[in-house]
Amino acid sequence: RDITNVNFFSQDLQKKIEETRQRFQNEFLQDSTDKYDSRDVERLQKDDALVEGYLTWRLYAVDDALKMIDESFQWRKEFGVNDLTESTIPKWMFETGAVYLHGYDKEGNKLFWFKVKLHVKDAKTIMDKKKYVAFWLERYAKKEPGMPLTVVFDMAESGLSNIDMDFVKYVINCFKVYYPKFLSKMIIVDMPWIMNAAWKIVKSWLGPEAISKLKFASRSEVQTFIGPEYLPPHMGGTDPFKYSYPPLPDDDFQTPICDNGPIVSEDEMESKEGEMEGKDALENSFNSEVVAKPKKVNFLDDSLRSEDSDKGDTSARIKGARKPLTTFKGLLLDVSPAEELSFGSGETEKKSLIILSNVTKNQVAFKVRTTAPEKYRVKPSSSCCEPGVSVDIVVSLHGGSQASPQDRFLVMAAEMDNTASQELAQFWKEVPKTKIMEHRHVFVSLNQFLSQQLMRVMACNSRLEQKLNTCLWVQKVLMGLVLVLMVLNLSCLYLLGTAQRPS
Repeated sequence: RDITNVNFFSQDLQKKIEETRQRFQNEFLQDSTDKYDSRDVERLQKDDALVEGYLTWRLYAVDDALKMIDESFQWRKEFGVNDLTESTIPKWMFETGAVYLHGYDKEGNKLFWFKVKLHVKDAKTIMDKKKYVAFWLERYAKKEPGMPLTVVFDMAESGLSNIDMDFVKYVINCFKVYYPKFLSKMIIVDMPWIMNAAWKIVKSWLGPEAISKLKFASRSEVQTFIGPEYLPPHMGGTDPFKYSYPPLPDDDFQTPICDNGPIVSEDEMESKEGEMEGKDALENSFNSEVVAKPKKVNFLDDSLRSEDSDKGDTSARIKGARKPLTTFKGLLLDVSPAEELSFGSGETEKKSLIILSNVTKNQVAFKVRTTAPEKYRVKPSSSCCEPGVSVDIVVSLHGGSQASPQDRFLVMAAEMDNTASQELAQFWKEVPKTKIMEHRHVFVSLNQFLSQQLMRVMACNSRLEQKLNTCLWVQKVLMGLVLVLMVLNLSCLYLLGTAQRPS
């Protein structure tokens, strides 16, 4: 029955998505197309998740979702959000470290930090600050589509001079209107009592759908939401992270550990290249615990050799791995699953499968990175994929490690020349960043998967309950009308009887 409910909900949602698109086309694009960025309009027509985000945040009311889309798209054009880059933001904004992304909360949501003490109200720079926030949000939206954020206002050492209500209202609107479903929660840490009145105003801006997401916490209470490994020392944490620019703080993806031991980092490879070339003859005598030599690839010969050698162990290697059910369609590779790597809770279910399919006419080099390299074994973690060929990558938990919602995987891919043999390490050093395709996965456990399905069922049941209540109300109205008609009918019969009775 629950599966039937989920299917019904999915069908109903798809109808609302199509209705939203059609009505936006008819009601908002007919008068003028200049008030929106054409790239946003095109995305609305193609990206179901984008439309679903607006509908979900507006409780599936299409009229409200359309108003939200209109306001959001106008803001995106006014701020030039699609064209915001690191070079379009003043350098001093990055250097202050007042706003940045770093770490995860206990539910696996990325942390969006606001260091309030570093913010000074200034009308001359307010537009730059607003674009700076938009830059970070848009950057994250492209890197991790559909993944929510936890906003942390670090109020330590701040005072009234640091409170800019216009800026705070803008930040709230970003999550309330411009980036629907992005807000997991908003944590206000160590707020001075003198600011209580200001934050009461802020609560009124949030609206009923977001008010439950606002959390006030002391330094000791914040660990309820964020583990000490991602909290700075002044909040009782152990995170050694210190913001500096350049470069921008990234997701800290690292090379995972493969089946035959840790892979040498790219810097180590460069420094030891000459030494390792002289030890080629000894390489075959190394046992499985020794660091692997960076692989030199001759695509024609290696593909034939690997085809023969892999036939015997491929089925054994992927045995027990969870098969992907969804696919991301990329420019270079199709990646399955599209978003989530799923592991079971049992000892025999600690493998997950990533399938990469080359959709180009050239070889494509790929490598897999993760935020938790000590916990996972990835085979192969770096190699190449021939045109029209698929590669199975097995991700397995190492030893007694447990997967966490904070764990992330990054698949990087770049098109290579068909001709000469190349060394992968050298190729990755030389390939321009603009030619690298990146696709991120998040880990989801069996319990999380069931929770997600339960949430869908609950949402479906809520919708059904609303419809049932509407039906009951209509039924009551109809019963009332029937009773009125019966009374009128009896009255008419009584009047007719009275009129026919002899005087």
